Amino acid sequence: MTAPAVAARPLRTDWIAAGIVVACGVVTALQVGKGVITLPALRTEFGLGLEAAGWVLSVFAVLGVVGGIPAGAAVSRFGDRRLLALGLLALAVGGLVGALAGSFALLLGARVVEGLGFLLVSVAAPALLQRIAAAGDRDLAFGIWSAYMPAGMAIALLLGAALAGWRPFWVANAVLAAAFVLLLLLLVPRGTAAALSWRAAGRDAVLTVTSSGPLLLAASFTLYNVMYFALVGFLPVLLAERMGVSVAVAGALSAVAVGANVLGNLAAGLLLGRGTARWALVAAACAVMALSGVAIFWLALPPTAVFLLCVLFSGVAGLLPASVIGGASLAAPRPDLGPMVVGLVMQGSALGQVVAPVVVGGAVDAAGWPAAAIPVAVAGLIGIAVAVRLRRVFLI
Repeated sequence: MTAPAVAARPLRTDWIAAGIVVACGVVTALQVGKGVITLPALRTEFGLGLEAAGWVLSVFAVLGVVGGIPAGAAVSRFGDRRLLALGLLALAVGGLVGALAGSFALLLGARVVEGLGFLLVSVAAPALLQRIAAAGDRDLAFGIWSAYMPAGMAIALLLGAALAGWRPFWVANAVLAAAFVLLLLLLVPRGTAAALSWRAAGRDAVLTVTSSGPLLLAASFTLYNVMYFALVGFLPVLLAERMGVSVAVAGALSAVAVGANVLGNLAAGLLLGRGTARWALVAAACAVMALSGVAIFWLALPPTAVFLLCVLFSGVAGLLPASVIGGASLAAPRPDLGPMVVGLVMQGSALGQVVAPVVVGGAVDAAGWPAAAIPVAVAGLIGIAVAVRLRRVFLI
């Protein structure tokens, strides 16, 4: 008599490992947020205008402008967990050097090293989540993951505003990044690296950048970050000037506004799980960001109205990252090219992060806050057009 067949157990998401991966993202976003909240102190110490200070935010993403595709290939070649650990280590080293910097040039150099870490984490972590999350859990998993940036920035804005001096805060962030290297290696399962030659990686890169779906997703994230960092990058400075409050209070208010983005990301994960079209969420986010952003910068509104519009801007904006990042594997020309598509999307993200602070900072220095409404409006209109094109090109 033969034993009855035992049904195969369905793949289950390793939520402990997934939680560690998301926490690594939050630690990474702290490195972005610490630049935002310490900008007033950096301007004072190094005698910087708003445009020059914008480079503290922009230079962080310089490597990402050209390194996303190579990072995606490296993840496929060497393994997602290994590259994620290397990224956290780069964040720790760059943060410590920046904390000890005696010149603005050295500080910018340290931010470039941190930017390398940010790039590796932002490309490797989604690949790792794709590996450890069950198919039915992926929309939710990526919705949670996409909230790492606003969550980390909100924490940095809250903590940084309450601390005396920017250097101890940078040291603390470096130590935290190093600690998560150990947690990652201890608690997240190791994957298998592909036997991928660099010649094959080159062919895959060409295939990725010549496919319309990945290019449109990357364009969406570029435009998103132009709008998002045009406002959030200078939010403590803007609120301090408009509302006449201290840097600490402006930081706390900024944290509330940025934290609303977390809710948008989580909402996107739930809406996608219920069948909402990704292109529609992208279009809605771009439209609301453009309208509210123009109102914030252009109109002479009461301080309370400005703050509430900042919350609206950030909250609805959160619909876009989860929609784009979660769609990367679906838009890939081949299933194994998901990490490379994420890399291309991160290049688009980095381009927006580089452009927005410098362009907006220069415009505000030259013509005041209303000038910042122009790049936000243009990016929003183009973003809506890209979203409509996403609907026509492929169904995601």
